[in-house]
Amino acid sequence: MLRPKLPTMPQPTGIVTPPAVIEPTSVTPAAHIPPPAPTVPAPASPSRPVVQLTPGTALALVGGGTAVVLVVGTVLVSMLLAVAVTAASVAVCALVVRSLLTSQHRR
Repeated sequence: MLRPKLPTMPQPTGIVTPPAVIEPTSVTPAAHIPPPAPTVPAPASPSRPVVQLTPGTALALVGGGTAVVLVVGTVLVSMLLAVAVTAASVAVCALVVRSLLTSQHRR
C-alpha cells in the first residue's frame, strides 16, 4: 500500500514505420571566387546636408536632455511614492484587522 506504483511505458498501437535511413553525402568545395574590387566612395550628395553643431544647437540639446531626465525622474519618484503610500495603508489596515480579531477572542 505504501509502495509507489511506477508507470509503465505504453506499447505503440497501429502501424509503426521504421526509422528513416540517413545516407552520408560528400562535401564538394565551391569554386574560389575572387573578392570584389574596392569601390571609390561617392561624394556627399546635395540632397542630404551635413549636420553642423553650433553652440546654440548644443545648448538646446543639453537643455532638452536635462528636461527629459527631470520629467522621467519625477514620474519614477511619484510612482515609488504611490507604492510606498499603498504599502503603508495596507499595513495599517492589517494592524486594525488583527487588533479587532484579538479583541473579539478575549470576550
